[in-house]
Amino acid sequence: MKVSMMKLADLKRPEKNCRIHTDRQLKEFKRSVEMFGQIRPIVVDETNTILCGNGLYEALLEMGKTEASVLKRTDLTEAQKKKLMLADNKVYTLGTDNLEVFDEWLRELGDVDIPGYDEELLETLLAETPEIDELVTDYGNFTESSVNSMKRHEEAHAAGNFGPSAAPAAQSEETPIQNQNAPETPPEGSYVVCPNCGHHIPVR
Repeated sequence: MKVSMMKLADLKRPEKNCRIHTDRQLKEFKRSVEMFGQIRPIVVDETNTILCGNGLYEALLEMGKTEASVLKRTDLTEAQKKKLMLADNKVYTLGTDNLEVFDEWLRELGDVDIPGYDEELLETLLAETPEIDELVTDYGNFTESSVNSMKRHEEAHAAGNFGPSAAPAAQSEETPIQNQNAPETPPEGSYVVCPNCGHHIPVR
């Protein structure tokens, strides 16, 4: 496999692309390139039309780059080119995260500046406060107020009105209720996820 440097101006976008690249994805591509450089080549055919790496190509252009590492494949039929484009976009999504190792590495790094991840979410995962520890330890009993709040969010979500504009839950007397009646819809605001059953526990 021979990878060579080519000018981005010599590369061509495909007439049709089976992947839509969002602004957020391009932003994360740029963060990755800034942090690690180009770690995989753009794949093109004999006409320099991009088969794999369209998002990376767009990100490099936005960064003002003029060259990129490129792998040229001149041995593919038109059908094989389409299959390659489809496979490249799908195969990597079939894996699943090893959450145990993810948590171990995240705590070992103590750094949330990781391309592709939301920093605020990672900071939440790293948080170890008495409030969160108490919620996880006491998980099994929710107050009626907490349950009503989650139910209202579930109803708002079903009505297409889930978000900051959803009406706040009515205040009610603090009466313990068993968690088996708690809905699965994530509550608005801060919450932790129970590692055993996956329920969302609001942080008050």
